[in-house]
Amino acid sequence: MHSQPAPLEADQRSMIFRSRCTVQGRVYNLIIDGGSCKNVASTIMVSKMSLPTQEHPSPYKLRWLNKGSEVRVQKKCIVSFSIGKVDKDKVLCDVVPMDACHLLLGRPWDFDRNTTHQRKENVYIFNHNGKKVTLTPLPPNQRGYGSPNMLEEVNEVLFLSEAAMVKKLKQEQHMLFLLSKDVNTKESTGVPTEVEPLIQKYKEVFPAALPSGLSPLKGIEHNLYLVPGSVLPNKTAYIYDPTATKELQHQI
Repeated sequence: MHSQPAPLEADQRSMIFRSRCTVQGRVYNLIIDGGSCKNVASTIMVSKMSLPTQEHPSPYKLRWLNKGSEVRVQKKCIVSFSIGKVDKDKVLCDVVPMDACHLLLGRPWDFDRNTTHQRKENVYIFNHNGKKVTLTPLPPNQRGYGSPNMLEEVNEVLFLSEAAMVKKLKQEQHMLFLLSKDVNTKESTGVPTEVEPLIQKYKEVFPAALPSGLSPLKGIEHNLYLVPGSVLPNKTAYIYDPTATKELQHQI
């Protein structure tokens, strides 16, 4: 007689490993599937990130469950990514249009990293750069986050308390914070109040909008008539003594 598994255990038995990875500062959906014989990168991610591709040495057709649904795989690409606090990792992927995720790590990645999949907890354990790494899947309330076709940039609005910010600073090596500041929209940045009465008195001199181009011709024009061939005066400026300067100002 076989006992029925608990609801959570039954859900875990059929749950694929879903997580998120970071590629060039952007967050993408990630799936680790030991049943896939290929590492796969979505054409959306490769195109948006302008990742360099190369011709596939052995192009092949990828056939889905139903007949007639075939995808021609002709490109390969090296993807440099990180998962959480795991150091940078690189993987060679076939470039395929897919909706399930942006990056799928299959048996080639599983074999190269010599991972151990603990199926009860659905975690992957392996050594990377001399460190033991344990990858855990997304919690149930985040597994359906976002659309696979959308580039999930880190553009969420997050608020941290001062204590939480100090704690994060101690945990992370590099962090970016955006500090908001209240702006007083009523504060005037225009004309000082002392000058306002003068402007109101001569408001016809200060139009609200300046005319485009030159001002129109008036009845009296002040022209400077130049003599052809004349040379501009170029004389040395002499410094007068205080007495001569005072007399000059008096006469002028």
